[in-house]
Amino acid sequence: MITADQLVAHAVGDYILQSDWMAQEKTRNTFAALVHISTYILPFLLLTRSPLALAAIAGSHFAIDRWRLSRYLVWMKNWLGKNRPWKECAATGYPPDRPAWLAVWLLIGVDNIMHILCNAVALRYL
Repeated sequence: MITADQLVAHAVGDYILQSDWMAQEKTRNTFAALVHISTYILPFLLLTRSPLALAAIAGSHFAIDRWRLSRYLVWMKNWLGKNRPWKECAATGYPPDRPAWLAVWLLIGVDNIMHILCNAVALRYL
């Protein structure tokens, strides 16, 4: 079960505590990604003291953000329709004929859902 507290912790960590520098650099620079994870995890300290849950939240968030894993999920799900080569879709997972603003917002949605699901599993089972 995903709770309102989990959603708020995610929103605070990913939007309020993330600087522009972190947002711009986290996919290119491991240090920036680690700084982002260090601030992202802070609101979750109000929800759990489980080191294992906090490590799972931090680790999954690092992997999803550092390597923009959401774009791979988007690209794979789009294989259900007219598939396009990865080379054409690498930026967002969407084909280049998708309006850029739409591709970015859809990707942000998938990214947030991935984070929220990982967090919920960690908080419930670890």
